[in-house]
Amino acid sequence: MELATTAADIRRIVKAGKISVFLTVEGGHTIDDDLRVLRMYYQLGVRSMTLTHSRNNNWADSATDKPVHNGLTDFGREVVREMNRLGMLVDVSHVADKTFYDTLSVTSKPVIVSHSSMRAISPVPRNVTDEMLWALAKNGGVIGISFGEGFVNPKDAEALESAIKTETAGPALTGRALDDYAAEDVRNLFGTRLKVAATVADVADHIDHAVRIAGIDHVGIGSDFDGVSGPPNGLDDVSKMPALIEVLLERGYAERDVKKILGENYLRVIREVTGK
Repeated sequence: MELATTAADIRRIVKAGKISVFLTVEGGHTIDDDLRVLRMYYQLGVRSMTLTHSRNNNWADSATDKPVHNGLTDFGREVVREMNRLGMLVDVSHVADKTFYDTLSVTSKPVIVSHSSMRAISPVPRNVTDEMLWALAKNGGVIGISFGEGFVNPKDAEALESAIKTETAGPALTGRALDDYAAEDVRNLFGTRLKVAATVADVADHIDHAVRIAGIDHVGIGSDFDGVSGPPNGLDDVSKMPALIEVLLERGYAERDVKKILGENYLRVIREVTGK
């Protein structure tokens, strides 16, 4: 494994037969409302950050919490501008719809939605609407299709919605306390492997929908394997990815387009944001 901070790094490392590691921070609460902390993350090699995680922070609303800021605050807009300046990918997975649109109104570079799926297929708040897909395509960004329980098949969405409601009922926390609370919450909610209805074909349906709305240049994979307790049947871990590739090829995707979905689209955004 080797640290990558640019698209060129990723290509070089993979060509050498190693795994490239592109560091990201999940949840803007981790900067402790201080742009100096954000800059330190950058110096340490971090090149991407989700603006929120599962709860609101002091400057941005989350998709799975009760809105309190009406999207981004003025400081939240500063965070986006500073990430643009540094060359860090702004990740709007986990954010409320208004936060998503506020971010697009501020950013000067493409953003990513690293692990979300289609709300038109499975109506959970962490998934995106068709209107959001259109806006993302206009921005030049990429959405990574998530394999999360409930995100893919609507039959699984009810259990996820119930879990989210439990999660939102927690205390107001920030910083390390919020990290610790979220980790314990996830262990309680998803500590055991879940049985799901979702299949490889369901994931391909989400890819089809995203491609139809946003275009082939704006769709990627955002499996979230490290955060999924009930992956789709037949996509239990990364070793099963060829099953998804097979379905896409059977559905008529050209090899060059499958390569875009599997990583080339992300590499384009990384190059545009980091400059290399």
